[in-house]
Amino acid sequence: MNAPQDTLPSISCAECSARERIQHLFDEGSFHEWLPPVEKHMSPHLAQLGVPSAFDDGVIIGRALLGGERVFVAAQEGGFMGGGVGEVHGAKLVGLLKRAQLERPRAVVFLAESGGVRLHEANAGLIAVSEVMRAVLDVRAAGVPVLFLIGGLNGCFGGMGIVARCADRVIMSDMGRLAMSGPEVIEASHGVDEFDSRDRALVWRTTGGKHRWLSGDCDELVEDDMAAFRAAALRHLNASDPVSLDSLEREHALLAARLTLMPEDAWPSDGGEAVTLWSRLGVPHSERVPDMDVAQLLALRH
Repeated sequence: MNAPQDTLPSISCAECSARERIQHLFDEGSFHEWLPPVEKHMSPHLAQLGVPSAFDDGVIIGRALLGGERVFVAAQEGGFMGGGVGEVHGAKLVGLLKRAQLERPRAVVFLAESGGVRLHEANAGLIAVSEVMRAVLDVRAAGVPVLFLIGGLNGCFGGMGIVARCADRVIMSDMGRLAMSGPEVIEASHGVDEFDSRDRALVWRTTGGKHRWLSGDCDELVEDDMAAFRAAALRHLNASDPVSLDSLEREHALLAARLTLMPEDAWPSDGGEAVTLWSRLGVPHSERVPDMDVAQLLALRH
């Protein structure tokens, strides 16, 4: 039996834990976890620092069925240290990806929710993220699609934001957020005048799913609903697109065109950078984008 079905009530991705997201996204009863909490693979560093640990170190890995197709799964738990990547957390992700190279599932599906590298074990976390990036590219080279689904409360930032952009496909809800540096990090580094992390409208205009979809950093925008994420993941199961010179040149062309549209000396002074960019990208009624629902926004591009 597959779940969820369209007849079931809407289930918000942003309100689900990592295990709940797995439960609602994949075929009912099909998930098999590797290195479950009972095996207690925990960070060796947090205990030394007197910081509470989690038996699964904030990430769940395993295999499942999606529409009857075998996929490998990784789901980050934003409720534990913001989904931060440490040594064990990263090693579990790398192990999953290396196994995918050998066993060739239909796809690898990441349910990403992470603030980036865990500051408590920063060096180990940074190394882990670099290993995850390399493993993602190796899996893609093997012809196995890597899909990133972003819809959790914490978004996908830091090292995991980079990893997401290494994937074949990025699927986001309008509630999801994706960026290199989180709002609090930017504010701490450059001051509130540069970026006010308490300005929720600014944060979502700059890092949210709508902006990422309009600017080309996200392949599909969906409602904040687990059934919508499931349907989108099913549509992209065949999205294998190994990195090539042509794909890199297309990406560079996209970034160069965006920079031309928004040179640094032409940024507006009223915090409306995203709205200005949307307008220059040809989005009609760009000033209304923040108030549009997903269906209204998608209609602008069809």
